[in-house]
Amino acid sequence: MATDNRFLGTEPVGKLLFKLALPGVAAQLINMLYNIVDRIYIGHMAGDGDLALTGVGICLPIILFISAFACLISAGGAPRASIAMGQGNRDVSEKILGGCFTLQVLMSAALTAILLLWNRELLMAFGGSENTIDYAVAYMNVYALGTLFVQLTLGMNAYITAQGFAKTSMLTVLIGAVCNIILDPIFIFGFGMGVRGAALATVISQGISCSWVMAFLLGRKTVWRIKREHLRLDWKLLAPCLALGLSPFIMQASESVIFVCFNSSLLKYGGDIAVGAMTILTSVMQFALLPLQGLGQGAQPITSYNYGAGNADRVKDTVFLLLKVSLLYAVVLWLLVLFFPELFAGMFTPDPELLAFSSKVLPIYCGAIVIFGIQTACQLTFVAIGYAKSSILVAVMRKFVLLLPLIYLMPRLVENKTIGVYMAEPVADVLAVTFTVILFAMQFRKALGSMEKPQKGV
Repeated sequence: MATDNRFLGTEPVGKLLFKLALPGVAAQLINMLYNIVDRIYIGHMAGDGDLALTGVGICLPIILFISAFACLISAGGAPRASIAMGQGNRDVSEKILGGCFTLQVLMSAALTAILLLWNRELLMAFGGSENTIDYAVAYMNVYALGTLFVQLTLGMNAYITAQGFAKTSMLTVLIGAVCNIILDPIFIFGFGMGVRGAALATVISQGISCSWVMAFLLGRKTVWRIKREHLRLDWKLLAPCLALGLSPFIMQASESVIFVCFNSSLLKYGGDIAVGAMTILTSVMQFALLPLQGLGQGAQPITSYNYGAGNADRVKDTVFLLLKVSLLYAVVLWLLVLFFPELFAGMFTPDPELLAFSSKVLPIYCGAIVIFGIQTACQLTFVAIGYAKSSILVAVMRKFVLLLPLIYLMPRLVENKTIGVYMAEPVADVLAVTFTVILFAMQFRKALGSMEKPQKGV
């Protein structure tokens, strides 16, 4: 017998946010280990670990791109389902879930075919060199076979979180991460499979996580259940979900585009060592972004449900608490990166040259994460209340309007061109946060004032 999620509208906001966000943050931290454990093991391979690490790093844009399609379908669908549930329409919530599931299966099939047919060409375009491309292709040929598992695990787990089952969604990630951490050294070192072993460990682990997610959403404990009669593609329901999911999609997919631009510029000015350092820098940046996303995901069911139910005070309390906690976390992490860069870089490589270079540029690249908690909290709140256009605008502004041009502009403005490329990230973040805060102040006030009316977003 399924439970209900009316507690999202009744329990104290502080207690509720802590209860939902803590598993969400834990899940993101575990997911971070899931994503970087391959790189840690590969970077410590004897002999060619530094080149193998760089090669696997070149795969990151493609991996992010795969994840982006999961966000496109689920990150918009889950809030829409929560809003519908807050309005008392459970049937619509289940139709959204079923339609999004079908769409993700179809999308996974298309992505798998593309990755298997054209991965070498994509990887060369994404910054591969003659020294690293074989490692990248070896990893991606195996990883592509698990695309369906990745899509369904990431996508469908969002619907578990959106119902308020934060601990269950955390277990999804925990199960996969533990399996991956155990299997990685067995396949990489024990069976001597190298980067292929790392990819195989990831595929198997994602398959196990996928089984867990599907068992829950087909079981008795879920509020929204995947049902055969709801698997058809109802575009009247799915189109608004895709519109709302477009912002998270842009955030993820643009990471791929940005990563390509970073790698090509760094290869030009600094060679393979600069590209290898970028792999380490982006891994460390996940320490900032993933827990912040976990906080936002914990707040999303509360915000979406109460927005749908018209509880303006609870929406406001949730959002302001999210902003405070996100900012506090970002400040603490920024201080750690600023004073202990060698600690972070040393997790990924024992190579003295790569370690020294990465430690030097890490505080530069992460210079603005001190304020990034504000950016993430505002953007995820736009998604939670269904403000698709505002969320898309924020994502496009940071990535395409600001960061992309700055990658090519900053090397022209500073003497050390390689350092100039890394400086593009903090400069773009400062400008983006300023824009986001101004837009959020206007749009959130508008959202609160319109809660007596039907919520259609902007």
